[in-house]
Amino acid sequence: MALTEEQQSQVAMQAAIDANRATTQATTDAARARLEAVRLAKEVLVENRRTSSAADATDITAAAITAMATELATYVNS
Repeated sequence: MALTEEQQSQVAMQAAIDANRATTQATTDAARARLEAVRLAKEVLVENRRTSSAADATDITAAAITAMATELATYVNS
């Protein structure tokens, strides 16, 4: 039995809602993964600085954290 026009529009609307939900979830998951990479990069840099000698210690900058986070994300996604 064929769907009525109203039923077909409800099916199309539900499909659009599901697609939007999936897109939103994927965006949220990607952001969560980036935040986790930043957190992990910060922890690694702090630990590396803690275990290095005073003469070799360098400041931990936002650029260093984001660079390491990018490296981690590239490694994980490869």
